Amino acid sequence: MKAARISILPMALAIFMATPAEAHIRQGEASGFLSGLAHPVSGLDHIIAMVAVGLWGAQLGAPAIWLLPVTFPMVMAFGGFLGLIGIPLPGVEIGIALSGVLLGAVVLLELKAPLYLAAALVGIFGLYHGHAHGAELPPGEDGLLYSLGFVLATGALHAAGIAIGTVHRWTWGRAALRLAGAGISIGGLSFLVAAL
Repeated sequence: MKAARISILPMALAIFMATPAEAHIRQGEASGFLSGLAHPVSGLDHIIAMVAVGLWGAQLGAPAIWLLPVTFPMVMAFGGFLGLIGIPLPGVEIGIALSGVLLGAVVLLELKAPLYLAAALVGIFGLYHGHAHGAELPPGEDGLLYSLGFVLATGALHAAGIAIGTVHRWTWGRAALRLAGAGISIGGLSFLVAAL
């Protein structure tokens, strides 16, 4: 039981210490690689969704454990590109909030979805997260370096989720992950209420 508390501690600290990033950047905040690197960890809405991808991948096992954390940033980068060139995507804030709700729910339920369905769900949410950032990147900023930083930080959050998710092999670990999924889903609901 002591190991369970130690495994959940980093995620709990991240959740309680983070502030909402509102899924987008404000004018002048994206100055390149470092701001892109810092942005995903600056808000709970990003953290819960990206950690949940890793948790769910760990629950599903191979090949989902690596495919989901690769799918999310790849599609996120594409969404960022769409935002940068001005192609609209309706309901971005709602889509981002739903990512926490639904990804938390699949972890809570230990949903054994087919790989193509799991990758599609993760990809859709990656598209929303990426579009928000690309659409609001201030003119004149280095979008490529910012995007690179954001993708790397996203990968690190996925890796944290996978690392935490390794407790899935124990009975107490499965229960702890389901509890974490419930917390993620509740966090997503709070963002959804704010977005509506």
